[in-house]
Order: sequence, then structure tokens, then C-alpha cells
Amino acid sequence: MRSQLCFRCSILCVFPVDSASTVSGLMSIFHEQELTETVHDTNGHGYLATFVGKNGRVAILRVHSHGLVTIDLQCYEEDNIAQLDNLLNALEKKLKVLLNGNITRIKKLPAIVRGANVDRYWPTADGRLIEYDIDRVVYEEDSAYQNIKILHSQQYGNILVLDGDVNLAESDFAYTQAITGNGKENYAGKEVLILGGGDGGILAELVKQKPKMITMVEISFMGSVIDGCKMYMRKTCGNILDNLKGDCYQIFIEDCVPLLKKYVQEGRTFDYVINDLTAIPISTAPEEDSTWEFLRLILDLSIQVLHPSGKYFTQGNSANLTEALSLYEDQLEKLSCPVGFCKEVVCVPSYLEQWVFYTAWKK
Repeated sequence: MRSQLCFRCSILCVFPVDSASTVSGLMSIFHEQELTETVHDTNGHGYLATFVGKNGRVAILRVHSHGLVTIDLQCYEEDNIAQLDNLLNALEKKLKVLLNGNITRIKKLPAIVRGANVDRYWPTADGRLIEYDIDRVVYEEDSAYQNIKILHSQQYGNILVLDGDVNLAESDFAYTQAITGNGKENYAGKEVLILGGGDGGILAELVKQKPKMITMVEISFMGSVIDGCKMYMRKTCGNILDNLKGDCYQIFIEDCVPLLKKYVQEGRTFDYVINDLTAIPISTAPEEDSTWEFLRLILDLSIQVLHPSGKYFTQGNSANLTEALSLYEDQLEKLSCPVGFCKEVVCVPSYLEQWVFYTAWKK
């Protein structure tokens, strides 16, 4: 498969642009590159043309009447990149002359790669598109519950991606530290329950503090998060996932809901409950109703198995999603027993955004 590259240049002028004179002034540059134009009807809304070359290059020139000029140049990765860059530079230089320097802003973007063997573009929680320096896929499986990828980044190490959502990179100790209390808690001799946490980061860190027992519940094993992370994210989990049981921990491969209900019935409690299952939903749209229902159930059961002096830790979501965070905080006020809570904002390296973490306790 040949990857397609798309270069983009945007020029914003301080006054309406004369499309005819602007376009005629640029034609010689396109023709030098043996690009043939096709003009498209815009019903009086500026000028739009596509330019096609013999080598498969495609340029799209759009001149908006209100003063915005955009040029998109598409080619294949084996094309002469230096030549393409020279073309964009020549167009930019010519536009400056044609518009007599009356330009507010010129922005030239690096190439967007489409159809590559490795996808480098992943969205943040608040909807911004991030380009990572990902160079290969090291693991990919479809479990019964989700698509699991582990991608290698030169900057962040291996990155765990679940259903297209960046979950954790080997660089993200800040996440593990935040969801366990930011080093302010003493886990020695304590009973701890981890819900999820299949990457092993939380378990690996807490075992070092010699707790009485850590019970971790992860829903699947073979072809799962645990399976991939124990092979390809050992900077995060070390060797902790090599065995499902150790001196002070045990990993149950099952659905956490029935187990939590069983603990409630038995009256079993934990000094710490750490919920690492999912981020809070970003809205109350119908497609997210089931996620909110699941979150409320886990939250209520977790508080019920929490020791009276214990603490509950979980992630929230992006600090920019203030409405979603408020919706979650509303849920904290509707539990079967009253709770207090606080939150902390932490920068998680591979997320490239500020992330909110919650601590809750019984009143």
C-alpha cells in the first residue's frame, strides 16, 4: 500500500480577495509543475479548482471571497518531497506579491499521512487530533470485549490503545501515581482492591509497599490487556503479570460486578478501592446510557465494600470536559451512603492533556 501525503497551506488576508486576479497570477506556477486545472462552480462563492499532474499529484486551490486562501497538495510518499515543498514555497511567495503583503496570517502544515501501515493520529478526550511519533504496531488482538493495540512511540515507549482510545504509555507513571494517591498514602499492611488495571502498573507499584493483600479483578486473560502488557509493557508492569498470584496479591480473571456483590453480601471491606475500569462518559447521550449505568453500579458497590476509614480512587476525564466532570460529581451525591470527595488535576505525558483524578471516602 502506498501512503498518501497531504500538505496544507492557509493564507488569511485582511480584505476580500479578487479571485480572478489571484488565480491568474498563480497559474504559471501550477503549469510549471505540469498540473492541469479543472475549475468547479461555487455559485458565486469564490473560486475552486483542482490541479492534476501526470505523476498523480493533486492540488486543490480554494479562494474564499471573504479573504481566506487555502492550498492542499496531495501526493504519494515516494514523490519528491523537496520539490513539493518548493512548490508550496513558490505559491506562498507569489501570493505575497499578488496581495501586496496585505496578509494577516500564513500557516503551512506538515504532511498528513493517509493509508500508512501504522496509524499515527489519535484523538484526545476533548476532541483534538494528536499526531504521535508511532513507528510500529507491536501487539494487536480483538478480545471478546474490545480491540487491543500496543503501539511503539519513540518518545513515550509502548502505548496501550483500547478501542481507539489511548489508555497508558510506558512514560505515564504520573497516571499510576495519581490514581493511587500521589505518594501520600501508606499501603503497608493494607487490604487493597483494584478493579481493572490490566496493564499491571498499579499492581506493580503497590506491591513494592508490602500491603497485606491486593485483590485485582480483570475481566479476561488470553488475547487480553494482561496478555499483551505482560509481553510488551514490562517497563510499566515489570514481571508482576507473569503470575496470577504472589505473596501479597492475587489476580482474578472475571467480571468484577458479581465479585463486588459477593463481597457486599459477605460484609468484606477494603482499605483502598482503586477503580481503573473506564473514564467517565462525556455526555448523557443515549449511546452512553449503559456506560453511565455501569459507572453508577461500580461506584455504589465500591463504596459499600470500602472500610469506614478507607479511600476510593479513580480517574475522571480530561480537565477540559467540565460538564462531564460535573455530571460525575452529581453521581457522587446519589450513592447509597453519603461520601465526600476531592479531585486533582495531573498532566499525563502521552495524553497530551490535563487529566482529573478523584478521591472519595465515606462521611
